[in-house]
Amino acid sequence: MDSALASAAAIADQRQKIEQYRHILASVISSSPPDIPQAKRFLNHMVSDEVPLVVSRQLLQTFAQELGKLEPDSQKEVAHYALTQIQPRVVSFEEQVVVIREKLAELYESEQQWSRAAQMLSGIDLDSGIRMLDDTNKLSKCVQIARLYLEDDDAVNAEAFINKASFLVTNSNQEVLNLQYKVCYARILDLKRKFLEAALRYYGISQIEQRQIGDEEIDENALEQALSAAVTCTILAGAGPQRSRVLATLYKDERCSKLKIYPILQKVFLERILRKPEIDAFAEELKPHQKALLPDNSTVLDRAMIEHNLLSTINSFLQL
Repeated sequence: MDSALASAAAIADQRQKIEQYRHILASVISSSPPDIPQAKRFLNHMVSDEVPLVVSRQLLQTFAQELGKLEPDSQKEVAHYALTQIQPRVVSFEEQVVVIREKLAELYESEQQWSRAAQMLSGIDLDSGIRMLDDTNKLSKCVQIARLYLEDDDAVNAEAFINKASFLVTNSNQEVLNLQYKVCYARILDLKRKFLEAALRYYGISQIEQRQIGDEEIDENALEQALSAAVTCTILAGAGPQRSRVLATLYKDERCSKLKIYPILQKVFLERILRKPEIDAFAEELKPHQKALLPDNSTVLDRAMIEHNLLSTINSFLQL
């Protein structure tokens, strides 16, 4: 490998030099089993001063695009090594770094390593002065990263990218992206236990009338899930006038009568006492964060049910 690289570096004609390097790269990528040390030597050579920038950019671009041909474990090892070696000269190889990070993100996503995939994409500089991205591309990337973090229920990191997206979405005419942004925002509020705000967001999503947005079909089940999430979050929200208004809106919405959790919505709205079997049945429909322990060792659900039953009891006495 070292002699082949030295021979290629000594070629004066740039076109021939590039072809020779491509030949070396092809032999590295196609070797079976993958020759990781050879791949690393090739990378070291590409980022060295021996190779003109105009040549190394082309070869590293090809290298990044060919990474997917390696076995997953080899691909990860080589790709991470490449990012480390390129880092000192990252300004010169921004396009190549983007391709490597996107390839790694695809791989991690296929393995359901959601946060690792998000971390790969979050390392891409969206505000680079060299790579001029339009607002749609920036919005798309921010929403994609937020969605990946949300797969792991990581509201903190997801919110950081949704906040960035919020500055871009106001002028966006990309309906699919805008909808994905709204779903992410609702889920973040839900995870942060801002249940009433989440309920309003979910309810807004459930009211979408279009069944085709761009190339994406709006599934009736997805709208029903959004409506059910709105009901759940409203029930879990703290008592108050706004919660009462949202409960009334949901109770009067005919679609809610078809939901599995409608009986508990009805009882909450009508201020009737909820019995343990009903509460237990409702608990089975909740997500882990909606049953999380609070500082006093009660759960979110416990707090909501105790508050509801207490108010229901008081209102019953007042009506006597």
